[in-house]
Amino acid sequence: MVHEWGESALRILESRYLRKNDRGIVIERPEEMFERVARHVAGAEKTFHEDPDRWERLFFDAMASLSFLPNSPTLMNAGRDLGQLAACFVLPVEDSLESIFEAVKNTALIHQSGGGTGFSFSSLRPKNDYVSTTSGIASGPVSFMEVFNTATDIIKQGGTRRGANMGVLRIDHPDIEEFITVKRNPLKLTSFNLSVGITDEFMRAVEQDGLFGLINPRNASLVNKISARRIFDLIIECIWNSGEPGILFLDEINRHNPTPHLGSIESTNPCGEQPLLPFESCTLGSINLTKMLKKTQAGHEIDWDRLAEIIPLAVRFLDDVVEINRYPLPQVETITRGNRKIGLGIMGFAHMLILMRIPYASHTSVDLASKIMSFIQEKAHEVSCELAVTRGAFPNFPGSSYDRQTRPPMRNATVTTIAPTGSLSLIAGCSSGIEPLFALSSTRIIPGSISVEELDPVFRIVAEEQGFLSRELETSVREKGLLPDDLPLPGWFRDLFSPAFFIPPSQHVRIQGAFQQYTDNAVSKTINLPASVSPDVIRDAILLAYELKCRGITLYRDQSRTGQILTCGTGMPC
Repeated sequence: MVHEWGESALRILESRYLRKNDRGIVIERPEEMFERVARHVAGAEKTFHEDPDRWERLFFDAMASLSFLPNSPTLMNAGRDLGQLAACFVLPVEDSLESIFEAVKNTALIHQSGGGTGFSFSSLRPKNDYVSTTSGIASGPVSFMEVFNTATDIIKQGGTRRGANMGVLRIDHPDIEEFITVKRNPLKLTSFNLSVGITDEFMRAVEQDGLFGLINPRNASLVNKISARRIFDLIIECIWNSGEPGILFLDEINRHNPTPHLGSIESTNPCGEQPLLPFESCTLGSINLTKMLKKTQAGHEIDWDRLAEIIPLAVRFLDDVVEINRYPLPQVETITRGNRKIGLGIMGFAHMLILMRIPYASHTSVDLASKIMSFIQEKAHEVSCELAVTRGAFPNFPGSSYDRQTRPPMRNATVTTIAPTGSLSLIAGCSSGIEPLFALSSTRIIPGSISVEELDPVFRIVAEEQGFLSRELETSVREKGLLPDDLPLPGWFRDLFSPAFFIPPSQHVRIQGAFQQYTDNAVSKTINLPASVSPDVIRDAILLAYELKCRGITLYRDQSRTGQILTCGTGMPC
């Protein structure tokens, strides 16, 4: 099965995924990469007395047809010496120098193996707090985050990409204002995404315009009471200025924690879609929805039979990855094998909508998001239960939320996640995750600081089919990334190709909420906002996300920070 690979796909494959010799020359074709991955992952089937050759063929077909792709470390490392296949990790940081620098060391090992790391720094005592062992004062969480940042800058993930971290601080930590505002300086914590861990108590205080207590984690003492709305306004101001911090709704996350008997979840992976316990890891994979369509006389429709075929294969693949993975730390192996979390998600949602002639900014798109994800969730859970019969439930099933609900044993504590699929969607040639089109033509910075201009392939297909793709239209779209106002194009066509910044923020959030309703873990979604948007729009989006029971929210105002990796057309503001 040979594809005509696009320029962006080939460049990213050659830069990060395909095997190279000692001189740095690529010695592997994309099809050979899929063969390598399929062979290695199917090797896990021997453990369960299955035929690995059969599953190797099925896994290869799913990947080579670009119907399903696993997370980047699996594509990079399967069948190679490193053998570390998981993308998402969370590490504990306790309130001692020993714990902090042990976490720095472990971070380096995980980044070296290709994974990204998340941390909660909420256990660290606040700045200027007393340190009895030295009779000195503490420097606070933000100062120690700089140590992690420096270590990350030095080590590339798997030797192929810059390391990525998520830093979380609870809203009731005394240093929360310093944390919220730290990225006013764009040179600070450049390897971190930051998220504030928000609680129900805080949201109630915001609603009531009340005071909110700050608690010293060292001794659980009340340090101060402050205006909740003032802190909420500060968060909104900083998001407007730089796109950070993001927000995690900690209580909502923990209401869906499948193993509360093992502890609370306080952090996620770097993109926010995978809440994890300390030392836990997770492996992800995504179904390409553009490959789950069939063409009829009425147009494109979802091929539910094809989707029902690929889901069991993907769940089995990801469970095999948990089995065969070479873990970077013994603590990670213990809890990961104990919970066997996997995260099956999707990519190509926007392209699927366009091919079905459904605007992203419509009620129909929200309804379809719910319908698709509920189908995937139900089928994936069925498969995990079937695997539990033949392979055994995840070892920590006793005492889990499933056990307490007297539900059938599951092989995996979680089964579904919506990841951003940035690199994977480039390889698959489809829109990323559940995002709308960023633009109809865009300039993307890929590894190696290479600038690649892309005309959206589905835009070209539909414009050609409808007889709209004139030289004038293509030239204008390539330059500006948007449909020109001065060409006579029908309204339905303009609605179909409305890019991210022109879709109402509330619609972004409603799409996220629809997917979240049927997702075990969380949903990675950026609420892209035009540069002209007011802070009140950000406030409304956060409140709606909380109302719709999203696990978190990320908002980004166009051109609000330098070095934006994706821009409209030939690099223009959108």
